[in-house]
Amino acid sequence: MSSLQPVRGTHDLIGETQRRHAHVVETARRIAGLYGFDEWATPIFEDTRVFARSLGDTSDVVSKEMYSFEDRGGESLTLRPEGTAGVCRALVTNGLTQSLPQKIFYAGPMFRYERPQKGRYRQFHQIGAELIGAAEPLADAEAIAMGRDILQALGIADETVLDLNTLGDTESRVAWRAALVAYFTEVKDQLSEDSRNRLERNPLRILDSKAPQDRALVADAPMIGAFLTDDARSFWDGLRTALDLLGVPFRENPGIVRGLDYYGHTAFEFVTERLGAQGTVLAGGRYDGLVAEMGGPRTPAIGWAGGIERLSMLLEATPPAPRPVAVVPLGDAATGVSVTLLQALRASGIRAEIAYRGNAKRRLERANRIGATHAILIGEDEVARAVAQVKSLDEGSQGEIALDAVAEYLAGAVRG
Repeated sequence: MSSLQPVRGTHDLIGETQRRHAHVVETARRIAGLYGFDEWATPIFEDTRVFARSLGDTSDVVSKEMYSFEDRGGESLTLRPEGTAGVCRALVTNGLTQSLPQKIFYAGPMFRYERPQKGRYRQFHQIGAELIGAAEPLADAEAIAMGRDILQALGIADETVLDLNTLGDTESRVAWRAALVAYFTEVKDQLSEDSRNRLERNPLRILDSKAPQDRALVADAPMIGAFLTDDARSFWDGLRTALDLLGVPFRENPGIVRGLDYYGHTAFEFVTERLGAQGTVLAGGRYDGLVAEMGGPRTPAIGWAGGIERLSMLLEATPPAPRPVAVVPLGDAATGVSVTLLQALRASGIRAEIAYRGNAKRRLERANRIGATHAILIGEDEVARAVAQVKSLDEGSQGEIALDAVAEYLAGAVRG
């Protein structure tokens, strides 16, 4: 048998890769907490209808990219391709539609069958936020500001630009949709096959097309701004005013769309030029109809998701590996005392390791290999006198410290 490799489109999170990944999640979790968001964790797989109903059968995700399977009980299940639908299902299932607003943060793996490339995987990871139950433009602005603050805390805000658009209200979109159908019908023969199929069912999806022949036609297509109702325009004005108040810079981009019926008003993307074609690192929008799709009441909501792999790639430096202290027993007689000290250090919040075998030289070599800050040497004489030799591996200095004072000493030395 040839050596086994990760499945195409998946990757292992080890060493520096894992530290970058964890740093993104921990930073996002911290900032989300400052905004009053609580973390939820929904199942990695759901009833297929959760995604088929929420994403729509005209979306590429449903028609081409979902990992769906029939389990032994005959139920159709799907590995989650995104996080929002599961959160909205959980809101309804757990009877929380009467306890609004709900502010939810999540992080975890998602799955889509698509062509792997830089920044795009078949198992990928996202952070996400949903603010459910608030209909005001300030809610959208706060959700966007939180995303910006996460990028800022990661040190990559200056590498991104916020593109912002409005999709208007239902009345606006109905008029816009009719204009799009009329426009694209006249040039139907020039559209890609996918876009011709979408023309009647979901013409907004044509605006998302990456096909070169479609992009040329999209450039001259009617935009939503000409069809906004007074209410929709008021919401759009309120959103931009709130973003200004929150100090969030943006550029208006009428090409940002969400092609599903329950999306409306706000659509946005934080984009970068550093990742080539996969330049969107965090994106979202308002989706006032999704909770109703899950069987709940019509509920206003705004949310976004960010790709952890892409955000990780933008980090300037890898977070350093945590450094332990190494406990080095010198002889069998010192093992018992060394193990007791080892546990005392851990109980004090100090990362500590012990070498299981080898002479003193080999154990000290291992302490250097694992990047230990200090080596704590305990021999028969130290056991008899209840002391330890504590050596700084960075400075080379060494001193004798009472066993019951080692933890307190190292807590100051390691953290200070």
